Amino acid sequence: VDARPCELGEGPLWHPLRHELFWFDILNRTLHSKARSWTFPDYVSAAGWISRDELLIASETGLFRLNLTTGDRETVASAGTPETRSNDGRADRQGGFWFGTMGKKAEKGAGAIWRWHRGELRPVFKGISIPNSICFTPDGKAAHFSDTVLGRVMKVALDAQGWPVGEPETWLDLARAGLNPDGAVIDAEGRFWNAQWGAGRVACYAPDGVFLSSLETPGAPQSSCPAFGGPGLTTLFVTTALEHMDAEARAKHPASGQLFAFPGAGKGLPEPQVIL
Repeated sequence: VDARPCELGEGPLWHPLRHELFWFDILNRTLHSKARSWTFPDYVSAAGWISRDELLIASETGLFRLNLTTGDRETVASAGTPETRSNDGRADRQGGFWFGTMGKKAEKGAGAIWRWHRGELRPVFKGISIPNSICFTPDGKAAHFSDTVLGRVMKVALDAQGWPVGEPETWLDLARAGLNPDGAVIDAEGRFWNAQWGAGRVACYAPDGVFLSSLETPGAPQSSCPAFGGPGLTTLFVTTALEHMDAEARAKHPASGQLFAFPGAGKGLPEPQVIL
């Protein structure tokens, strides 16, 4: 549904007040919408909405707020190191915002998963190589995340304020099937939709982790992140990537890096507002 090729598409967000989709090309430091694009001096990867005209954006230096009308940005918090950049991220049901950091060359264990909540930024899980699959159950009582290189999707309980309680447990082991969990979103029925890097698909799992079905991204094997949007939140948007593909692979997979849409895939939940 959008032919602008992203070197590393990520972070689709349907803004519930603007009825507009935003998504990122991390390696080209760009935020896209259907109407326009914004390019930044640093890597950007994920966002939550603060108001109709402001987004909270995860970047290689931390979090900043972006005014979509003026283009002005304001630093909210610093995170990571000069050797890391941000990756997957999503707002939680309590008004917080989670995002991952990782080494710019995907160095083992160089990253972490962070949470911003009402003025506090805290690393909640450390030693992560490629943080992904950040999403939340409809009741807000649990979070999912993954380290893509390990091939396991984790689940952890959350307290009333949305902070993790206890140790994460393996909820879905994809390593046995050779699948690489990337971005994920949970729909109104509690189903877990997971983009699987290299498999060219988004797979849907029941709340208990049982595989239900999948949607293919033809011509784009590197599916990276899904989000529900559109009228009634019934369209699943999926970003893809060109990263690591040589000229031969790009010719073989001509839709790589483009944005896909699957109308009627399911019914999503509105993305929560981030409370600063």
